Amino acid sequence: MSLAGFLAYSGMAMARDQSRTAVAIATERDVLTELFAMRRQLGWAGSNLNQVAKTLNSGGDVPHLADVIADIQRVTNAVRIAADRVANREAGGPS
Repeated sequence: MSLAGFLAYSGMAMARDQSRTAVAIATERDVLTELFAMRRQLGWAGSNLNQVAKTLNSGGDVPHLADVIADIQRVTNAVRIAADRVANREAGGPS
């Protein structure tokens, strides 16, 4: 499932479940807000990575390659943490 599909599915599931408390809804909204922000960051990181690949393929040098890779790893880890929070909540685990 794509990230956009996951976010849409999660949003619809939240809207259908009327038995949740305001705290649970607020927490889920926080997670979804984080995921949307990370989606934008992944887009930016992907764009930067494409620029790096283009430069390297044309024989150029990329002095900030470690920074680009670090950005991608940081956002990937943040997505993993947020997805784990959603998965734990759906499985009945602690929030």
